[in-house]
Amino acid sequence: MAGGTRKCRTMRPERLLPLLLGLLLPACMVPPPVEMRQPEPPVAADYAPATTATGATTAATSVGFADFFPDSRLHALIERGLARNRDLAVAVAQIAAARAQYRIQQSSRFPELDSSGTRTRTRTPTSAITATPFISNQQSIGVSVPGFELDFWGRISNMTAAARSRYLATAAGEQGARLALIRSIAEEHWLVLEADERLALAEATVDSRREAVRIARQRLDAGVTSALDFRQAESLLTQAETDLASLRLAHAQGNNLLTVLVGGPVPESLPPPLPLEKQEPETVLAAGLPSDLLRVRPDILAAEENLRAARADIGAARAAFFPRISLTGSLGYASTELGDLFTSDKLTWSFGPSISLPIFDWGQRRGNLDLAVARQDIAVSSYEKTVQEAFREVADALAGRQYYAEEVEAQQRSAMAFAAIAQLAQTRYREGVASYLEVLDAERNLFTAQQALLTLRRQELANLAGLYAALGGGLSTP
Repeated sequence: MAGGTRKCRTMRPERLLPLLLGLLLPACMVPPPVEMRQPEPPVAADYAPATTATGATTAATSVGFADFFPDSRLHALIERGLARNRDLAVAVAQIAAARAQYRIQQSSRFPELDSSGTRTRTRTPTSAITATPFISNQQSIGVSVPGFELDFWGRISNMTAAARSRYLATAAGEQGARLALIRSIAEEHWLVLEADERLALAEATVDSRREAVRIARQRLDAGVTSALDFRQAESLLTQAETDLASLRLAHAQGNNLLTVLVGGPVPESLPPPLPLEKQEPETVLAAGLPSDLLRVRPDILAAEENLRAARADIGAARAAFFPRISLTGSLGYASTELGDLFTSDKLTWSFGPSISLPIFDWGQRRGNLDLAVARQDIAVSSYEKTVQEAFREVADALAGRQYYAEEVEAQQRSAMAFAAIAQLAQTRYREGVASYLEVLDAERNLFTAQQALLTLRRQELANLAGLYAALGGGLSTP
């Protein structure tokens, strides 16, 4: 009003009602909290009593691979693999990436502080007010908080918790990769060793059958035996030569895979391996309870952390229904003269809160929440499936520990029996009591039994390595 004082108008209470309704509307749209409870392990309370070793008290987690496996050559191979395997290197790098992502997210819980300093010199041209050009200087220096969100509803803390759980899940996954690598190197080492021993057996068999063919030729030329006996001896030799070529191929392929697992060529300076029959660990691992796996199995720990991350995502999605309140501020000095820049009357500051209030987003926040809930359901099922698979692996390995030992013992008796039969058939043939067909069958059965015995011994060792890994075996080196 001209010529008078201007009166301040006070806002009437009824005008505040729409504003309050706008503030409360998003809060009223927030869905109820989702129930978050740890799922019960969907496994039996104990393993089959018949497959657990009585008196075994050694936990796999307390036994390093160098104390479990007796072969010093295998120790060296595992150490090289843990240091040089490329897949394991990727897993380690993924841990670093997850850790960095967690640190990035964690930093958002604290205010960011920036500093700045400026100096400007401005020339103003002549105008109707100034007859001469005017030059001005301006200096300023200060610190500022660009924008700090007040985490009233837990959005940032939940996002940080999710990032932390994913980091821990990645770390547990790397431990699982180490255990899997130890098991793979051990199994491949035994495959190569089995191929070596089967090759030696096949080569000795080929030499023996070549000698048998030479004798059969002499007997044929002398008219002592028939052409049928000679051809049968030849067929026995060609069978052994075919098996020998196949074993040489398997041996070469096994060495190639072992080279990949250990991250490079196997040095010739490594100590020689123990025979396959002396590779069995002396330590008898205790099975424990299925509930113990929840604390030691890396894959279960990773699945549990992924479940925690999914639940934290739900908390962050629910917090999006509430307003976001942020603070900005700055403090510094500004002056046209550099000499009096830091005087008290040149002090400048600003402070201001801001609020972001979502009202209508056409279902975006609801969709994000539903997505987070669905991902939690997936994580729960994945966790339960991981627990079930872990229980099955341990139960299978425990059963294998018992029944493979029985099978190896039976196969040893079978090989000894076939060796006696082959010797008896040779004697009967030389004395003219039996035909060479009897010798042929006896030699073929003996060779098959000896090869099967080597395979069973290797499978028994692989099962023990699988039990060691399934129980969360220790990773310590010598």
